Amino acid sequence: MTRESDANPPVPTTTAAPEWGRAYTAPDITVYFDKARCIHFAACIRGLPQVFNTDARPWIQPDAAPAGALAEVVRRCPTGALHYALASGPAEQPEDTTIQVCEKGPLFVRGDLRMAAPQGSVHDTRMALCRCGASHNKPFCDGSHRNSGFEAAGGEKLNQG
Repeated sequence: MTRESDANPPVPTTTAAPEWGRAYTAPDITVYFDKARCIHFAACIRGLPQVFNTDARPWIQPDAAPAGALAEVVRRCPTGALHYALASGPAEQPEDTTIQVCEKGPLFVRGDLRMAAPQGSVHDTRMALCRCGASHNKPFCDGSHRNSGFEAAGGEKLNQG
C-alpha cells in the first residue's frame, strides 16, 4: 500500500518497504509481506509452495521460482498482504475494478483503489474489507469473521469498472 501522496502507480519501492511490510529479496524480484493484511487465504501457498513455506525460515524464498511466476502468484493474494517489485520489468498494474463478496467473509476489492481510512489515505491494487464488524484492523479484514459467528451470503462478483 502506498499513501495518497506517493507517486502513481501504486507499487512498492525499497524506500516504501515499511508501509508494504517485510521485504524478501532475490536478484530479480522483491516480495513484500504485510502481516496485518494477511487473513491466511493461502493463494500464495497453493500457487508456489516452494516459495511460500510456513515451515521454513524465512517463510518466503523468492529465489525458489522465476520472478514472473512469483509475480503472478503474488497478484492472486486477494488482501494486498503480498506485493512485489521486479528488478527490471513492469510494475504491478491495477486490474479492472471489481468487488467480490466472499460467503461468510470479507469483500475482496481489486483495481486502482484509493480509500480514506483512519490510518490515512490508502492507494493499493487489492484489499479485503471487513463486513462482519469484528476486525481489529478496520476497514481491512483480519479474519475475525471466522470466530464471530458471522453469516452472510456471497459468491457475487460485482464489476465496478
